[in-house]
Amino acid sequence: MLQNRVNPFGQIIKTSARGAWMGNRGVLHDDQQQIRRTYKTIAWITCLLQFKNWKRTVMTPRRYTELFFMDEATAFSAGHRLCFECRRKDYDRFKSCWLKGNAAYGFDDSASIKEIDKILQQERIDPQGNKVSYMDGVGNLPDGSFIVYHDQPYVIVKPAMYAWSPAGYTAREALPPPEETVKVLTPLSIVNTFRAGYVPEILLPEVLQ
Repeated sequence: MLQNRVNPFGQIIKTSARGAWMGNRGVLHDDQQQIRRTYKTIAWITCLLQFKNWKRTVMTPRRYTELFFMDEATAFSAGHRLCFECRRKDYDRFKSCWLKGNAAYGFDDSASIKEIDKILQQERIDPQGNKVSYMDGVGNLPDGSFIVYHDQPYVIVKPAMYAWSPAGYTAREALPPPEETVKVLTPLSIVNTFRAGYVPEILLPEVLQ
């Protein structure tokens, strides 16, 4: 079992559960397929599992480390954004919503994704390598936002929230009161992107909906 799944905290974990999306942070593993670093590049991306019939051997030495996510909301919570090569239409939509939702930065449509990556890097991980979070009221958070409640990660899909696990969401619970302040895992600029109209994929089991 390889250490190549990512949880909402951005941690790279071992699990037998499969993911719906692939991700990339650069070369993180050694020749023995052991993770040696959290990231190599600040361009943390989310990719399709299949693209142009390309075939790869997972964790090939000296090639980028294939990471996997349970769903897109999980990838966003970890601090990843869309790949512009394999997901170009969705990437364009994401970037448009990011710029709209984060107008305070003063970027226009010609802004480089590298500038957005610099902001995301500050929002997802601190200089000591710890996950960055922030506090906000439940009522301010759009669907797709991850929060920590009773020390567990939950995704918000109003009027409820759903407990995360590597294999999928395990429980549907009522949201806390809208005025209650909670720890938010999804980076602030991505939460703003959701507010501006980008709807992330959330793989809720039918039995919980």
